[in-house]
Amino acid sequence: MAEYRTLTHTFGPLFDEESRILILGSFPSVKSREANFFYGHPQNRFWKVIAAITDNPVPCTIDEKKALLHGSHIALWDTIWQCDIIGSSDSSIRNVTPTDLTVILNYAPIRQIFCNGAASADLFHKYQEQTLGRSAIRLPSTSPANAAYSVEKLVQQWQIVKQALSG
Repeated sequence: MAEYRTLTHTFGPLFDEESRILILGSFPSVKSREANFFYGHPQNRFWKVIAAITDNPVPCTIDEKKALLHGSHIALWDTIWQCDIIGSSDSSIRNVTPTDLTVILNYAPIRQIFCNGAASADLFHKYQEQTLGRSAIRLPSTSPANAAYSVEKLVQQWQIVKQALSG
C-alpha cells in the first residue's frame, strides 16, 4: 500500500516581466518531480493545449516549453509549496503549505489567474484568494485522469486563456 510522503516543491515558478497570465497547477506529479519541470507526464495534455491555443507547435524539450510560455506571456506555478501526498494523487493531498504567489504578482503585470483543474482551484480558493485579493478561473484539468475531456474539448474550454492574453 502506498504511503504518504511529505514533499516540498523542487523547482521554482516560470515567469518574467512580460507575463500576463498565471496558470496554477496543484503540486507536481511524480513524473514532473523526476523531470524537475511542469507537466512532465507524457500523457498530460497541458503542452498540447497550450500549443493549440497559442498557435505554436507542441514543445518537446524543457527549453522549448520555457520559450513557448515566455513568448506567449504565460507564467506557470503551483498552488502548493509543500504537502503530504501519495504518489501523484491530488485527492490525497493534506497538510498543505501554499506557495507564495506574490513572488510573481509583485513582479509581473498578471491580468488573470487560471487554475488547471479542481484541486488547484479549490486550494487557491482555500489558501490564497482572500490573502491576495484576487480570484482565479477554474479550467478543466489537462491531467490524463480527466478522461471526460478530449484534447479537442480541453482546447475549446481553454480558449478563455487565449482571450485573456489578447485582451
